[in-house]
Amino acid sequence: MNLDVLKRLNKLAIKEVTDFEFQAYGRVLTDYDFSGLISYMETETEIPAEGNIYVPSVQAMEELPIKDTLEFDIYGEMQIEIGYCNGRNSNLNGLEYHKGSEINIAVTDMILLLGKVQNIRDNRYMSSQVEAFYIPKGTAVELYATSLHFAPCKTVPEGFKCVVILPWGTNLPLSRPIGKSIETQTLFAKNKWLLAHPERKVLIEKGAYPGIIGENIEIIIS
Repeated sequence: MNLDVLKRLNKLAIKEVTDFEFQAYGRVLTDYDFSGLISYMETETEIPAEGNIYVPSVQAMEELPIKDTLEFDIYGEMQIEIGYCNGRNSNLNGLEYHKGSEINIAVTDMILLLGKVQNIRDNRYMSSQVEAFYIPKGTAVELYATSLHFAPCKTVPEGFKCVVILPWGTNLPLSRPIGKSIETQTLFAKNKWLLAHPERKVLIEKGAYPGIIGENIEIIIS
């Protein structure tokens, strides 16, 4: 959907990744050839009929030469995982962060709802502080470790497709019980700290911390 139309439909300002405000959350990656990953996503993955699907690691994607390049250039020889998130999401629902950058590659147009870790207070975050950014098809962005994010939002009824690249092991199940420190209460999976919106019952039932206060933001597309 045209960005101007999306802006008219939504009360939340939708910014572009070229806008100054995005620099607080990440940067656009322009020096890399992501065509192999995008081609795989277009031909080998599907958008579910409802909800989202997230696959943290796909062997065929990790066998492409771009993996070695990114491990050196972006992650300083740390091992990474390459997977994807496809879906029909329109709501905020939650915000997570990792101790390390996340790369998102928009295989379709999509919108990211972003916040800042620095604005979390006692495991609470006000959704009114969220900013929305339109990510055009083919655009790759690096989200810094201090950027709160979650599943992208669709811009068309058919949904979205997004490549997700993270430090190896991120989002896999934890191997031991959660500790008692304040931050650890929001630890949801390996290298995944998550605040859920109370309306997102499916996350709460899985053990997510209900830490988002305010509106469960929705991106309107019609």
